[in-house]
Amino acid sequence: MRLLVSPMNIEEARAALSGGADILDVKNPKEGSLGANFPWSIKAVTELVGGRVPVSATIGDLDYKPGTASLAALGAAFSGADYIKAGLLGVRSAEQAEDMVKNIVRAVKGYDRRKKVVASAYSDYSRVGSIPPMLLPAVAESSGADVVMVDTAIKDGRSTFEFMSEQDLLEFISAGQNLGLEVAIAGTIGFKDLDLLRRIDPDIIGVRGIVCGGDRKSSIKPELVNELKLAIS
Repeated sequence: MRLLVSPMNIEEARAALSGGADILDVKNPKEGSLGANFPWSIKAVTELVGGRVPVSATIGDLDYKPGTASLAALGAAFSGADYIKAGLLGVRSAEQAEDMVKNIVRAVKGYDRRKKVVASAYSDYSRVGSIPPMLLPAVAESSGADVVMVDTAIKDGRSTFEFMSEQDLLEFISAGQNLGLEVAIAGTIGFKDLDLLRRIDPDIIGVRGIVCGGDRKSSIKPELVNELKLAIS
């Protein structure tokens, strides 16, 4: 499993990098679960990293607006992100999801085919009226995306593991990997969840709160990044 850590700014990016994160995921938690940060923040982190690890950037918990989403995706790609991550929060059907992801992929890969598109659903989809995660792997594969992810939409301390069983997660991971996709799991992950994560073995785990000492509004601590990295190695 690779460890994706989500810094808000350059100082947190330094902390995540020094702690051993495999991927730096630039986001802005003030704007939601997958809140988008500013282009200059993405660029600054990319310059800091200097190619040592990939940089990911979230482009928001998106409504069904393919044009808006594709323009945001191109902005993140132009700003230097290697992975462009879109949350399909306001998407209500597989057809809408495919329309969104296809246009995001077209925008990103038309600019640089080496960059990867991450399509994210939400484990607590029933709370927000979004699509079930199990619809996502087939949509992502047919749309040309590279990674599927599940996260929590509402950050109230409840984790992905409260909304999806171990079997649900295994099925999601298998569905994605069988279609040639990488699979990422996120959503208020704690140290207590590591045994389960080892059993289901996703390609990537995404974290913030756990490496901020349990409060995602606090700052990333390099020693906690290192502790988590060692624990999953």
